[in-house]
Amino acid sequence: MEVETVRIIPVLDLKDGQVVHARKGQRDLYRPIETPLSPTSEPASVAAGLRSLYPFPTFYIADLNAIAGGLPNDEALAALRGMKLQPQLWVDAGIAESGPLAAALEKPWLRPVLGTESQKDAWLLARFAGHPNLILSLDFPGADFHGPAGIFDNVDLWPQTVIVMTLARVGAAGGPDFERLQAIKARAGKRAIIAAGGVRGADDIRSLAELGIDGALVATCLHSGTLTPDQIKTLHS
Repeated sequence: MEVETVRIIPVLDLKDGQVVHARKGQRDLYRPIETPLSPTSEPASVAAGLRSLYPFPTFYIADLNAIAGGLPNDEALAALRGMKLQPQLWVDAGIAESGPLAAALEKPWLRPVLGTESQKDAWLLARFAGHPNLILSLDFPGADFHGPAGIFDNVDLWPQTVIVMTLARVGAAGGPDFERLQAIKARAGKRAIIAAGGVRGADDIRSLAELGIDGALVATCLHSGTLTPDQIKTLHS
């Protein structure tokens, strides 16, 4: 019997130049990560540690300083780009204006993530939705959608890759929001749907695959070892 697979994408939450441990979207409480995969919380070191489990070609980056309106973690991104096998970076940096988004879309190593929590309306998405490298993140702090209703309601504006981000489940070991993911997958047509928040291990990955979910953003289960290298090799598409 063929094993269903999902694209597994490790997450690096960046704050003040360090990788932090994200939990339930409570960003003021995030602290530098402590992980057996790295002696420090420096981004390139943590990424290298994650690659000791599997040669991941892509990392998802939440630039928490930039999302909050502060200075972006440019040095950390440069360090990641300088790795031996340069990764592709999916970066949510709180972009809400056309100039920065257009510039980001020109960079071959970068796929910018447009988070709905950072948008005032649907205008920016409507302008760039057709770009193949744009990623939309539908943000759910809890039960409710965080962002303009015009984005959530108008599926025609969604680009070809859509993250379903359930912040309340991040780092909480409560499992993905399968019901929400299934509902959004049903609306999204042929778009790639990426689950974010709550993945505990291989069983959750298999369940996501059964729903037709294309990828999963993961962190805690990699650092804790509950998702093992052998499982990653089997389940990662």
